[in-house]
Amino acid sequence: MTENKRSRFAEFQEGDVNLSPNHAVWLSDHVDGETRALLDEDSHWFLHQSLSTPCLDVIERAEGIYLIDVAGRRIMDFHGNAAHQLGYGHPRVVEAIQKQLQTLPFCPRRYTNRAAINLAKKLASLAPGDLDKVLFAPGGTTAIGMALKLARHVTGRHKTVSMWDSFHGASLDAISIGGEAQFRRGVGPLLPGTEHVPPPSLARRFFGNDADAPMRLADYIDYVLAVQGDVSAVIAEPMRWTTVEPPPSGFWQRVRESCDRHGALLIFDEIPSCLGRSGTMFVTEQTGVVPDMLVIGKGLGGGVFPMAALIVRADLDVLQDRAIGHYTHEKSSVGCAAALATIAVVEEDNLVAKAATLGAEALAVLRQKLAGHPGVRAVRGMGLYFGIEVESAELADTILYRCLERGLSFKIGSGTVITLCPPLTITLDELYRAFDIVMDGFAAAQA
Repeated sequence: MTENKRSRFAEFQEGDVNLSPNHAVWLSDHVDGETRALLDEDSHWFLHQSLSTPCLDVIERAEGIYLIDVAGRRIMDFHGNAAHQLGYGHPRVVEAIQKQLQTLPFCPRRYTNRAAINLAKKLASLAPGDLDKVLFAPGGTTAIGMALKLARHVTGRHKTVSMWDSFHGASLDAISIGGEAQFRRGVGPLLPGTEHVPPPSLARRFFGNDADAPMRLADYIDYVLAVQGDVSAVIAEPMRWTTVEPPPSGFWQRVRESCDRHGALLIFDEIPSCLGRSGTMFVTEQTGVVPDMLVIGKGLGGGVFPMAALIVRADLDVLQDRAIGHYTHEKSSVGCAAALATIAVVEEDNLVAKAATLGAEALAVLRQKLAGHPGVRAVRGMGLYFGIEVESAELADTILYRCLERGLSFKIGSGTVITLCPPLTITLDELYRAFDIVMDGFAAAQA
């Protein structure tokens, strides 16, 4: 591997496969001729971009917690782009989609439909506090855009406060409030007025290396809101998803109070963390606050259909003469049917409680397995979502490829955090089998 390639890999650490020095070895040792030909064709026709090209493999089928590639290899998917709470091809979701396709495959925007109305009603009943007005969108990024526009109209202000290292989508407005350099660097002027502060995970680096550092960060946010005076909203992930970092106790209560004091709205981005994965339906339930707007997505479509939603307080419904969404698939009958079926499975199969109880048990087991292990900095979790922070990007990458050889796929967050995001339908045996594969990856890396 050349020095140039090595430096590029270190610089763009959010990537976890396509800039890896192990990628060429993977292609040589684990990809057959038919798969390689398809990967070459994919590379020829698609625009190349970080995080998604070149691809690792070619997937032929997906079922339950497994991806099945062209060669018939079964891969436990602990990545899933956080859209696979129910795994793949859940029969109730597929049935709901098929039924809707037979009666109303598409609903033009100027009309509504029963599935859309029922989903809006259901989300309003699930959302915390007084969040009971809804808009749908075909993806989380677009739902973030709707939240930003609504905040501007409601407050008459255009500035925002968000966090470095955050991710809210890949569109120009979303990367303006986002904080990942990989998306922002070199793209040119972004939205004006997008102020940034450090995330709670870095509070000790900037605000004193002790337990009160998050509170001093909250005080700093209050200061920013006061001196700016014209901030429309604070927008943040209630938990930092990419690195599996739960919110510090009391932090969001302090920020909520500051928003109220200075006339800014609080927007929570729960696009990846909604619908039970954290051990509650929404992470915000564990923060002790209710935001003014809640953005959800990913798993809402049941691992099948792209669906997202903006849920807000009723008193923010003041723009009858303006368009803040206006998307072609605004009230997708098929997408709403998929979402309703997904929520029904989550509720009726008690997957929220399962994520809480199984997640706590599994986190204890994972910590015990990795206790004192060289190279491990921290083991974190929230519900059925786990993060193992290791000492270097090279170590994380080596473990990833060893696990891929054994049939386990996951994401590397921020270069050094092994994130394990299984479907909530996973069995105890499957989960612990995955942990054994991870331990084998550590042993191989150490050797």
